[in-house]
Amino acid sequence: MSGASKILANDIDPIAGMAITLNCKLNGLNPFPISTENILNTQQGKFDVIVLGDMFYDEDLADSLHLWLENYFWTHRTRVLIGDPGRPQFSGHSIRRRLHQLEEYTLPEPTQQDNNGLTTSAVWEFHP
Repeated sequence: MSGASKILANDIDPIAGMAITLNCKLNGLNPFPISTENILNTQQGKFDVIVLGDMFYDEDLADSLHLWLENYFWTHRTRVLIGDPGRPQFSGHSIRRRLHQLEEYTLPEPTQQDNNGLTTSAVWEFHP
């Protein structure tokens, strides 16, 4: 919708892949390519922007992701945006020293109730 010439959606959960396709259709977009493999273990082409959402829920994944993002950034100079609701694994992770908060949003009340008391979500930009 913003004029991207190439998009790759990635989630290792095939159900999330189906949700991405449905979301595209609901928003009047032609579905774009979706990969359900772990792209942290594959060679990828250059992307201008990488957008992550709520990926720091597990310490091992957070460590792998941090290393991959840092290598990818220095190789391609890609802008990296991270959305996170402030889970403890994210708040205490070393990547936080490399982030600049761009925005913070209050979560709707039903979402707060479904997410163990998390009340906000923020968008961060990665600056290694």
